[in-house]
Amino acid sequence: MEFDCIVQNGTVVFPNLGERRVDIGIRNGKIAALLEMGHDANAKEIIDASGKFVFPGLIDAHMHFGIAGSADEYATETGASAQGGFTTVLGYLLNSVPYSESFPAQKALGESQSHIDFAFHFGMAQEEHLAEVPKYIEEFGVTSFKYFTNFKGDEGLYLGLTGADEGFMLDLMQAVAHYPEAKLSIHPENIEIVRRTRAKLQREGRDSLRAWSESKPTINEALDTVKAMYCAKQTGCNIYFVHVTSRLALAEIRAFREHSSLVHAETCPQYLTHTMDSDVGSIGKANPPLKTADDVEALWEALADGTVQVVGADHVARKKATKQKDIWQSSQGFPATPTILQILLSEGVHKGRLSLQRVSQLLCKNPATIFGIGDFKGDISVGFDADLTIVDLDKEKVVSAKDFVSFSDYSLYDGWTLKGWPVLTMLRGSTVMKDGELVGKQGFGKFLSRTSSHAA
Repeated sequence: MEFDCIVQNGTVVFPNLGERRVDIGIRNGKIAALLEMGHDANAKEIIDASGKFVFPGLIDAHMHFGIAGSADEYATETGASAQGGFTTVLGYLLNSVPYSESFPAQKALGESQSHIDFAFHFGMAQEEHLAEVPKYIEEFGVTSFKYFTNFKGDEGLYLGLTGADEGFMLDLMQAVAHYPEAKLSIHPENIEIVRRTRAKLQREGRDSLRAWSESKPTINEALDTVKAMYCAKQTGCNIYFVHVTSRLALAEIRAFREHSSLVHAETCPQYLTHTMDSDVGSIGKANPPLKTADDVEALWEALADGTVQVVGADHVARKKATKQKDIWQSSQGFPATPTILQILLSEGVHKGRLSLQRVSQLLCKNPATIFGIGDFKGDISVGFDADLTIVDLDKEKVVSAKDFVSFSDYSLYDGWTLKGWPVLTMLRGSTVMKDGELVGKQGFGKFLSRTSSHAA
């Protein structure tokens, strides 16, 4: 047998089968064969993965585009993602104009700049958005959307979304539920609780990372989690909770999932490593905010037991200067995609909290399946895209933002020594990152149009 490339001598980490010693034959950008040891196949290129672990190409289901204010954001952020072992990102577009106006330009820009494959989720807040749901799904191939339960009034204007209400959310769920493959991401936050709590803390002159967290208490997340799940049950809408942070919300999600498959949950690396008492100041400001050490442990437990199915970044490529303000004025969020894998390996696998197979599920199989690309990405199987991430589990390195090509100039993990790093990223049979350096070209990434069956 002749292949374009064979990745050999590595331990393949299959999401469903676990660790296996097989070689991977690649032809025309696809996985063409899984070869047992001792085969006599040949290839134009041989990649020796001895002593390494071969994962399916990693998928970040939670990136933001259009917030950083950079003209080459697709290039820098997909490039940094490739450095972190990612071959696909799903980015949120947040606009108050109809996406029929903004999507074509964003798609073209992404295709001209991206180092890796990409897809979109659309933030929903306008009646025009609601009316265009069939167009987004059937014509644009965008089958996932986002609703912020806290964006009422002018609360979401900083992200470009005008306010909606729970009536809009219910109608949106009904529209999305017409399409079995479609998903509605929910940012669960009760803004009425937040506004009162925030005003009290500001009157007291509080200005700290802890004050930011206390302004958004855990009941605020859990309450709107419950409301969203109830509405999902009534409408039959598949929902996906982004960035779950608290034991309280996890308990509600776990209970609901015992009798329903409509609900999926994600967390982010910062909620696995930091608390409201971490000594990072306004650099650690995120929305939702960091919680307690007990919540951190609850999230690790939820990753292990399947309550949380995905780890996404909530990646925002802002500059450090936008964070260096008082806690109420500091920008929210931070870059995170390039170090997701390293956190799960260093803090998860090496500390006995997760298996390599579970990491393969969290970063590969589950996001692909949930968001409609699971028939060609997220696994190592004949016929799938030859997207691979080769990992040196024993490699230790100090995190430094300057090592990544991101528009952002800092990392929450600057100075941390993490163990377990990607050393090669392959997209559709072509190496795009090797030993931490980008070797692929801008524009190699493709927009992933996700198809849907006819309305249910």
